[in-house]
Amino acid sequence: MRYSLRQMGSIAFESRGEPMTRLHWAAVGLAGITAGVHLYLYSVQGFLPFLLAGLGFLGAVVLLVAGVNRRLLYAVGVPFTASQIAVWFVQGMPEFALGVADKTVQVALIGILVYLFVAERTAAKDVVEPEPAPTVVAR
Repeated sequence: MRYSLRQMGSIAFESRGEPMTRLHWAAVGLAGITAGVHLYLYSVQGFLPFLLAGLGFLGAVVLLVAGVNRRLLYAVGVPFTASQIAVWFVQGMPEFALGVADKTVQVALIGILVYLFVAERTAAKDVVEPEPAPTVVAR
C-alpha cells in the first residue's frame, strides 16, 4: 500500500486539534521528569545512552504537544520506556536511589500511556460517521 506525502502527513497529525487532557499533561510531566534524570546522569557520567534517552523523552513531549498522532506515540512510548527499566536491571541497578525514583516515574508513565492508548482506541471505534446529506436535484 502506497501513501502520498499528503496522506502520510494527515496520518502523522491526526491528533491535531484534539484537546490535551489532565492525563496527557500528567504524561508530559512524568516524561519531563525522567528526561531530566537522564540528562542529569549524562552530565555527571558522560554516558551517551543517557543523553539519547533524555532527548527521546523530550522529543516525545514535543511531538505530543505538536499534535502528532497520539496513539502512535503511546504505542512507541510504552516499549521505549519499558526498555529503560529493563536496561537498568541488566546493568545492575546503578545509582540505586535515583534509579528507583526514576523507574517509579516510568512505571506510572507506562500506565498512563497504556490507558490513553486503550481509551482513545475505544473512543475511535465508537465514533459514528454522519450520513451524507441527501442531494437535491432541481428540475
